[in-house]
Amino acid sequence: MNLKIIIELSFFFVLVLIAARPFGEYMYLVFTGKKTLLTPVFTPVENIIYRLCGVKKDDEHTWIDYTVSLMAFNIAGLLLLFAVIMLQGWLPLNPQKLGAPNAWLAINTAVSFVTNTNWQAYTPESTVSYFTQMAGLAVQNFLSAATGITVAIALTRGFTRKETKHLGSFWVDLTRTTLYILLPIAIFGAIFLVSQGVPQNFSPYTNAKTVEGAQQVIAQGPVASQEVIKELGTNGGGFLNANSSHPYENPTPLSNIFEMFIIVLISAGLIFTFGKFAGDLKQGRALFYGVFVTLILLVLCAAWSETTANPLLVKNAGAKVSFENGNTEGKETRFFGAASPLFSVLTTVTSCGAVNNMHDSNMPLTGLIELFDMQLGELIFGGVGTGLYTLLLFAVITVFIAGLMVGRTPEYLGKKIGPTEIQLTIAAAIFSSILMLLNSAIAVYVADAVKSVANPGPHGFSEILYAATSAAANNGSAFAGLNANIDFWNISLALEMFLGRFVPIILVLALAGRLAVKKATPASLGTLPTNDALFAVMLVMVILLVGGLTFLPALSMGPIAEHMNLFAALK
Repeated sequence: MNLKIIIELSFFFVLVLIAARPFGEYMYLVFTGKKTLLTPVFTPVENIIYRLCGVKKDDEHTWIDYTVSLMAFNIAGLLLLFAVIMLQGWLPLNPQKLGAPNAWLAINTAVSFVTNTNWQAYTPESTVSYFTQMAGLAVQNFLSAATGITVAIALTRGFTRKETKHLGSFWVDLTRTTLYILLPIAIFGAIFLVSQGVPQNFSPYTNAKTVEGAQQVIAQGPVASQEVIKELGTNGGGFLNANSSHPYENPTPLSNIFEMFIIVLISAGLIFTFGKFAGDLKQGRALFYGVFVTLILLVLCAAWSETTANPLLVKNAGAKVSFENGNTEGKETRFFGAASPLFSVLTTVTSCGAVNNMHDSNMPLTGLIELFDMQLGELIFGGVGTGLYTLLLFAVITVFIAGLMVGRTPEYLGKKIGPTEIQLTIAAAIFSSILMLLNSAIAVYVADAVKSVANPGPHGFSEILYAATSAAANNGSAFAGLNANIDFWNISLALEMFLGRFVPIILVLALAGRLAVKKATPASLGTLPTNDALFAVMLVMVILLVGGLTFLPALSMGPIAEHMNLFAALK
């Protein structure tokens, strides 16, 4: 790595450091119903929504009511989105006259966007209409992101409230998240992206004649408004097939920095929101700096890997190992250097899944980092909401392990962690991991699944493992050498996405309900401090240990074996 890369990375990390705390404090004001700069603008709209929906702002839910409301809302959204996709041929804003896709693909797509995964086993510009993009997919980009945030806030209330059965109102949390957090940034971001050259229109595709005399169809449409929420809500589904490497989605280095920044903005800020709810910002800082330093290390490893030349080129073409001729395959030359590996890590440590380079073309160690990011639970900083509640699950596991070592009942924020709480925590933390490994194991025995892999050997296994990991982690990125548009993948990944999203959510809400009714015990000399650097280090070690023990065997058959084979070529 050279000085240019270090400067690029430093600028981005400083930007996150500056923005995370004030934005987290703003979200705390939103969820506690306190006045903000946007209150005069959106409060009348908020009240109209409550009246139309029959919601009473002061009515709160138990964890069961919260769960039922959340699940009913998301299942209704799934059915409605499926209907929109299948009926798009009869709906407006369809200048290309696109018809309904295969039913299994439509089900996969509907589940994907409702679960905040945005896995795309299709080419968007030739499969879905403008209406489907805007009234279907983009709506779920807002609502699925808001759903994740509401769960994080409910768990936060479970930790910080005392002797109550109530976790707040799902409908109020959902409305405030959408109105005060997602919508304003999306409006500003869309205008900014238009200023950078991102299209925002309803025109038919343009038929152009190239200088060679060939005919080319140039897709366009309302791209800017869809692009900003896909990054902000850590959704990731591209309006265009090339995603954020396409110049219509991400035209300039400035737009690239903006898109990377909003991928982590809410997730990073929510950690400080948790600190404000706890009445102790040090609680938020300990969690934040633990994952922030881990993120820096992951990015540095990926940047080193991608700015090192492929050893086969070194052997066969005599290329020098340097920044200038590192691994440029699958990269947009506008974004090479720090921007491609940084984007790759950010999109996999969150549940975003957007890409500005081809993950399938990255060096094996970069692929290892991308896989491991998702397998850790995407909690550095994680998806919007999902990152925070997964991080809190691992915080509970950490205090439980520490309690075992000193022979004391574990507690976090004064709440004692009993057998039922730790069982719910462990189940929620590892459930997605079970899905990832199980579907990978099944896929290597299914003939159609194996035939869909473009590459033999370890890289082919990595493509299978990546697909299963991405679906269960609700990420949506892919090693695109895999042809995922077959019935096996459409069905199995849809199941993974649905279960990987909602089973942990139900377990987390059950945990929140049990914690909320507990008394808060005062800290004593034997209480493990959870707001200092020591706890942050312990937390990171537990996260890495659990991830390593769970996935090392699978990773050794994929990217690790590929890396060893690749560098063996130098001998």
